[in-house]
Amino acid sequence: MKTIQYNPSSLEVAFAQAIEDLQSQIEKKLPDNEVIKIDNKISADNPIVKFYLLDKDGDPHEVVLKIIQSPDKF
Repeated sequence: MKTIQYNPSSLEVAFAQAIEDLQSQIEKKLPDNEVIKIDNKISADNPIVKFYLLDKDGDPHEVVLKIIQSPDKF
């Protein structure tokens, strides 16, 4: 399927939603951190998923994922 619209593309949006839906599985892979909140900016030029974490010492951390689809190569 050719991508007609980018920024955000439907694939970028779906990918961002999938990452958000995997919160509990991601948290299990980060044993010393708890995911306390997720911000999902799907309508951004390139969707952003921001994880707010709290480590075992009580220190807050943020991890930001920016979803960028490369142009189709046909």
